[in-house]
Parts: sequence; structure tokens; C-alpha cells
Amino acid sequence: MQSGISASQELVAQFNDLLASDAHFGLLVTIASEQLRPLQLLTAPAAASASFESNVESLLQPHIKPNDALYIILRRYPSAPALVAVTYVPDTAPVRQKMLFAATRLTLVRELGSEHFRDTFFATTAEELSPAGFKKHDAHSALEAPLTEEERSLGEVRRAEMEAGMGTGTHEIHLSKNLATPVAEDALQALRDLGADKRSLVMLKINPESESVVLVPDDSAPASIPALLQTISPTEPRFTFYRFAHTHDGSEFNSLLFFYTCPSTFSTKAIKFRMMYPLMKRAVVTIAEKEAGLQPDKKFEVEDVSEITEKDVLEELHPKTEAKKAFSRPKRPGR
Repeated sequence: MQSGISASQELVAQFNDLLASDAHFGLLVTIASEQLRPLQLLTAPAAASASFESNVESLLQPHIKPNDALYIILRRYPSAPALVAVTYVPDTAPVRQKMLFAATRLTLVRELGSEHFRDTFFATTAEELSPAGFKKHDAHSALEAPLTEEERSLGEVRRAEMEAGMGTGTHEIHLSKNLATPVAEDALQALRDLGADKRSLVMLKINPESESVVLVPDDSAPASIPALLQTISPTEPRFTFYRFAHTHDGSEFNSLLFFYTCPSTFSTKAIKFRMMYPLMKRAVVTIAEKEAGLQPDKKFEVEDVSEITEKDVLEELHPKTEAKKAFSRPKRPGR
């Protein structure tokens, strides 16, 4: 998912300077005033023998701080596409900064031109941005042919689809000018079926490889909240839309509920994957409304599934109203 932040004119100008001259080793970028803005051009020493490793040590590492997120664009390869884009988000950075930088990483590459980038990756420690860290990253990528960001993204989507056995593509939903979320076609169809009363349950999750919203296959039709809870994963986050048919005070209701569950045990996962869920929660609800006309009557957000009870759901749907007592005028003194 992309945030609504765009590249500033200053950033575009300095990025063009980076492209125009081999003397520039890299460009540091941050987010300020709701825009991607340049921090500093890293200019390589005049000595032609300066290696990528030595430039990393002398030019990049002094700018790496243990609690500040940063975008790092480096001249990494001798031929085009020559650049690598690194999103550095340390675990000790402020929470809002973590979420913002993770959500905007794809925007940075796409606005500057994905054809210029051969590789992108996500780092959470300063060690990953050392010469040894880059070598370790290269070792993981050694068996892969050099790809542009767009080619890599397309490959990840296709691979994720094959692994999940979906056989369908993804559809990018544009929620605003700068906000787009890829959603699997079968997930969109399931939401539409829910809107047409052809099904009562749709569960969604995030594919970390393609960063897309995908359907959790489930053909069950739970008739109660306890039955619903049996279908929701107790170990992984889920976005769950459920049409709850029930009777209250002699009347029949067919309420649409939305549950966002994010188990506490999920905190052991990679920080990038953890942040995707709260970032995409609002987008998922917006997509359901925009694409399938779904407007939940009530939304619930909990860590563990065990926190949800049918009693609590009914109380939220049908709150008790207290009868107001008529105002009694006090008696006048002396009477």
C-alpha cells in the first residue's frame, strides 16, 4: 500500500543530479511536511579506485542513526539500472515514523522512476548497511537475474499466486490520487458476493511478498459468533467481514460486522510485515465499500479472537436505552 505522500521538486532535482554524474555515490531522503524531501547528496571521492564498500563506510555509515528512519539511494551497479533503494527503519524509531516510511517506500521508487532501480530492500539495523551487510544481501539474491522493481514486483505477485493456488491476478484499487492497494481478484469477487448476499463470510489477509490483500479460502457459513470465531486464525492477523443474522426483541436483523484481529503472538514477525496490517486496515474497509457497497454496521478491533463474545457483539448492535425520568420541579419553600 502506498501513502498519500509525493516527491518534492527539490528531491526530483537532486535525483536528476545523482543520475547525471558518477561523482555522486548516493542520495539520502526523508519525509517532511507530507513530502519526500532530499537530505543530502553523497559525493564520492575523486579517486577513481574508491570501491562501493569503501564509499559505504566513509560516506553512508556516518548518517545512519539508531532511531531515525531514512531512505537511501545508492549507485550500486556499473550498468543500468544502476541504483539500489534501501528503506532503513530501525526498531527503535518512533512508531508513526515506522509506519509512514514503510507505507511510502514504493511511492519513492515509482515517483523517481522504477526503471532506474535494479534492487530494493528493507533494513532494520545499521549492520545491514555495512559492507558485510550488503554482501549478505547479495548472497541472498545471487541466484536471481537482475530485475527492475516493476519486474520484481510482477514476479512476486505471480509467485505468490502460484503458492496460494489462486490462479487469478490482482487488481490495483486506487483510493485516491496517490493511494493504491493491490487486491486479489478472487478477494474482490468474494466481497461482491457478500454484498449480494451470496455468502456470509469473507476473510482477508496480506501476502507479504506481493504486499497485496488476498482471500483466505473458507467456504463455511457460521450461524453464530462462536462458530465464526472458530474460523478466524488465532496466530495471524485477519480482516473479517461477517453477515450476522440474528433475532433481537422479536425482530430479525442481518448485520454486517467487520473484525480486525491481530494476535499478540504475531509481534515476533518481521517489523515490515507487522506494520502492513494497521496500515491497510482502513484501506480494506474503504475497498469493501467502494467495490462491493459494504458498510459495516459495527467494527471491532482486538488482539486475540478470545476477546470477542456474542454478548459483546449484541450489546454493541443493540445498546440498552435508559428511560429518562420526568423532571420534577422542587417544591417552593414554605409549602
